[in-house]
Amino acid sequence: MQHTWNFASVFAYWDVLLIGLWGTVYLFVLTCVIGLAGGLVVGMLRYSKNGWISYPARLYVEVFRNTPVLVQIIWFFFALPVVIGVEVSAFMAAFLGITLNTIAFSAEVFRGGIQSIEREQWEAGKAIGMSYAKTMRRIILPQALKRMLPPLTSRGIEVFKMSTLASVVAYPETLQQAKLIASYEYNPIEAYTVVAIMFFLVLLPMVQLTYLLERRFGKSD
Repeated sequence: MQHTWNFASVFAYWDVLLIGLWGTVYLFVLTCVIGLAGGLVVGMLRYSKNGWISYPARLYVEVFRNTPVLVQIIWFFFALPVVIGVEVSAFMAAFLGITLNTIAFSAEVFRGGIQSIEREQWEAGKAIGMSYAKTMRRIILPQALKRMLPPLTSRGIEVFKMSTLASVVAYPETLQQAKLIASYEYNPIEAYTVVAIMFFLVLLPMVQLTYLLERRFGKSD
């Protein structure tokens, strides 16, 4: 039987979709900013020569890189109230799952970027009397940043798409709102097609930015 497309039944709930888009953007901004900032800290800890510092950071990275984000979100939502005796909202469960995962993945980007800087740069900082922290801040990180920007931008794109996983705990992001519309109007094909188009329109400029950064910094190397 041929399907009759009816997008009007989706756009009749445009306010519901806008609530979902706002929920997606809000979750994305918080998880991305905190995730990347935390990744910088953990990445620097991973690079430490002190095993008491680097091993816990490495364990954290391996745990969150090798377990599904979806499982993490569900675990935080259902298990944390049992473990700590405090109810966790849908937003907080999604925030924890996506942020902690982003910290783990971006930490490896930061660590790799730091390691890619030649040893002579460290020795130059030491030769002029700079401390480890000052050498990292003034010499190493500025050079490593241009090598890390493209993969970090790509990670931001992944985080935006990952926000749809929050629908598993009914956080009102874009996919969850589309599910509500589909349940009211029995139009899942149209509802999810509109979600795909919305994500495409939002992410296309970010993807183009990633390509631009790759070309620019690739030439500078």
